[in-house]
Amino acid sequence: MSNTSHPSALAGLSEIAGQYGFILCDIWGVVHNGREAHRAAVDALVRFRAAGGVVVLVTNAPRPSSVIFDQLDALDVDREAYDDIVSSGDVAKSYLTSRPRERIYHLGPDRDLPVFEGLPNARVEAEGADFICCTGLFDDTSESPDDYVDQLKRLSERRLPMLCINPDKVVERGDKLVWCAGALAELYASLGGETIIVGKPYAPIYDTALGRMKAISGQDFAKDSILAIGDSAPTDLRGAYDQAIDVLFVTDGIHAKEFGSRELPEPSLVHDFLAAADLGARNYMSGLAW
Repeated sequence: MSNTSHPSALAGLSEIAGQYGFILCDIWGVVHNGREAHRAAVDALVRFRAAGGVVVLVTNAPRPSSVIFDQLDALDVDREAYDDIVSSGDVAKSYLTSRPRERIYHLGPDRDLPVFEGLPNARVEAEGADFICCTGLFDDTSESPDDYVDQLKRLSERRLPMLCINPDKVVERGDKLVWCAGALAELYASLGGETIIVGKPYAPIYDTALGRMKAISGQDFAKDSILAIGDSAPTDLRGAYDQAIDVLFVTDGIHAKEFGSRELPEPSLVHDFLAAADLGARNYMSGLAW
């Protein structure tokens, strides 16, 4: 692994693409911003695959990957840019399937209901639940975690475990940052509640993604043949770093304000940021491009 707290700037993925056979790429913040696709990033992934590489998109979206395919189609993300998708929703479904008798309370918006389709678990109101499944805020356009303090206090007093299906605390939506399930899980833990978190940066989603890569390529491979691409330090970078996978840090994402210019991030600010987070990357660039 060549990750360091002092990575060098990269002009384009083509400079290092030949050293890797596989890419694990974040979606929200790298491939799109929630409203439109980043065309240069899509083109870079298409080119990598055209040269024989395998791309698996890995996302903390609290929905099954089948739904993510449709979302990317709606944003006109070329399916030639990736081989498969692994979501934290996929991992959560596996977790809940192994606990069929647990009655679950869904804390989150209706758009995430597909994650519960086909599960044996009964969905109930909070008063009758054995388990909380948190996919986000009910309305992330107008609410913040502060609006949930009283409810989460009551749930923590009942000692209900919370399964957090999206570890992200915030994501970009266009030019704004919106709160995600990870922020509610952090609050719940601070109130004494038990949290179980699936998705990046935790191992199960990487195990699933590497399994998909092996199935796609039909061969075993070493981790030094994989490049992880992401914009979030606590999820994308931490997860890949802990997995001993090389990282390409996309700086024009949720941390963009830390680095001065969005187009030309200041190297010393990037280095200081990574050192403070006890993280590393092999390279960094503002936005993914070939």
